[in-house]
Amino acid sequence: MSSTQKVGALGEELVVKFLVKRGYRILDRNYRRPWGELDVVAKRNERIHFVEVKTKTAEIVSGETRKKVSSETTGDKRRAALTYIRSKIRKDAFRPEDNVNFNKMKRLGRIIQTYLMGKHVSDETSWQFDVATVFIDEKKRRAKIKLLEDIVL
Repeated sequence: MSSTQKVGALGEELVVKFLVKRGYRILDRNYRRPWGELDVVAKRNERIHFVEVKTKTAEIVSGETRKKVSSETTGDKRRAALTYIRSKIRKDAFRPEDNVNFNKMKRLGRIIQTYLMGKHVSDETSWQFDVATVFIDEKKRRAKIKLLEDIVL
């Protein structure tokens, strides 16, 4: 398993715990078909939630940023931060939810329909698509989870 896959698996595990604490019941994890995968399928208040998990680590963010910011600022954190702020680096380039683009949404729509038909879910059952973003700071051993609910497919 690659380090990226390990980070993704850890993010999914953290999101599952996050959801369970908030009253969700986990129905499925990593539901796969050749045309797509659902990370987490959960249920709360008679509504099915299809949750796409996107995870980033602090090391990935700082590593990518460090490559683009000149090495002469590494000794002074304030100067490094100012250099980064003034740089032409897109500041929101590290938002995990940005990875859920049009093509990904299209594939997710197909796999959700496959899941609903394969599990014989009634047409009257309401469902929604959510994105859970996870930022992991491995040095501090902390994670921040944000749930973006009811994304339109």
